[in-house]
Amino acid sequence: MEPAWNVTEFILLGLTQNQELQQVCFVLFLLFYVVIVLGNLLIIVTIKHSERLKSPMYFFLSYLSFVDICYSSVTAPKLIADFLDKRKTISFGGCMAQLFWSHFFGCTEIFLLTVMAYDRYVAICKPLHYTTIMTGHVCGWLMVISWVGGFVHSMVQTLLTIQLPFCGPNEIDHYFCDVQPLLKLACADTYLIGVMVVANTGMISLSCFFVLIVSYIIILVSLRTRSSKGRHKALSTCASHITVVIIFFGPCIFMYLRPSTTFSEDKMVTVFYTIITPMLNPLIYTLRNEEVKNDSMKKLWSWHRLSTEN
Repeated sequence: MEPAWNVTEFILLGLTQNQELQQVCFVLFLLFYVVIVLGNLLIIVTIKHSERLKSPMYFFLSYLSFVDICYSSVTAPKLIADFLDKRKTISFGGCMAQLFWSHFFGCTEIFLLTVMAYDRYVAICKPLHYTTIMTGHVCGWLMVISWVGGFVHSMVQTLLTIQLPFCGPNEIDHYFCDVQPLLKLACADTYLIGVMVVANTGMISLSCFFVLIVSYIIILVSLRTRSSKGRHKALSTCASHITVVIIFFGPCIFMYLRPSTTFSEDKMVTVFYTIITPMLNPLIYTLRNEEVKNDSMKKLWSWHRLSTEN
């Protein structure tokens, strides 16, 4: 049976068509990607080998760093390589794979950030019951639910897109394959699918964001009765999480909680949650968390000593 499409590859227009600007972007985004990988690896290694960082909060943080590395790796290497190519192409299969993995890791991160907010809620609002509620078994199941939720969401997005007929044109005005730019190229009425995309991705982002906001409002209200020292420590931890949530969820909601239309700003907005947020996460969590910062510095110092000795 012949496939419903005859497009074998897509042409990505990328972030910019300016040749000189592409060279600058190559260096800049290569630096971003190196920081993403090294920064998040440092957090993972630090948490794994530190005896002090064994609480559920750090368990989730290590997985957040892992997801950030995977998420940025879906789009960043291709984007960086394309800055040096005049003709930026991607096969149909590669395009669908990029769509699947970007939504898989992106949605997993959304659920993971929501789980981390629940962890902070229990730790601050129910401190006496924290160890009995957030057991290793519960943390494991919350992690599994986050991954499964991301997989189900991504499968829905991919199946909605892959069954569309693509018969030309094949130029995607983006730097990676995403649902909305692909809907514009389909040789069929995509209104219903566009509504389903909004209902799926947009509502997941909005509902999780709403849960996060409500949980932090409850946390902030409960902190009024705490001592100044306890309040400062709790606020410091929550501030890191709130910062990440705003940077990540803001662009996601802007991109997906609207009809299947594209704007010229979309590409730059997408950069925030595919590259900027994974890069800032290690800095935000490390700089605002004394335990992680101290252990990270020790880990960096030990690596430096090993490298100089060798």
